[in-house]
Amino acid sequence: MTENSALERARCYLARFNLDLVPWEHEKTTKTSAEAADALKVELGQIAKSILFRSGARYGLFVAAGDIKIDDKKVRALLGGGKAKIAKPAEVEEITGYRVGGVCPYDIDDSVPIYLDRSMERFDTVYTSAGTPHSLLPITFKQLQQVTGGKVVNMEKE
Repeated sequence: MTENSALERARCYLARFNLDLVPWEHEKTTKTSAEAADALKVELGQIAKSILFRSGARYGLFVAAGDIKIDDKKVRALLGGGKAKIAKPAEVEEITGYRVGGVCPYDIDDSVPIYLDRSMERFDTVYTSAGTPHSLLPITFKQLQQVTGGKVVNMEKE
């Protein structure tokens, strides 16, 4: 999938919700949380990282504030037991349809549960990827819940 088609896919999906959510394109790369925070001049925590984990044959997309560490024990419990690992780049693209660096929680196959970490609730606005390493979407936590159908959890490593 090209960058343009990935961004268009996210735009089309978000348009269904009539929430006036419009992805931003940025000339700087926003591939990592740190790069995105730097490009937007916002706190690292305001960048919502989307990470695909695999446990056995099960996958789950975990979305969390950019400044927290996700607890793999909690991931394992949510995915049903086996050792939890971050999915490999080829798996990420196959399962989500987005490439690493541009993974967003929009228009993901219903068989992949989406988990939204509470760490993002402390911000009025968070920024998710919008399908490419050069796109971001400003969104409230409530809107993020609405458009992803994600389950709110506490994933932070304690």
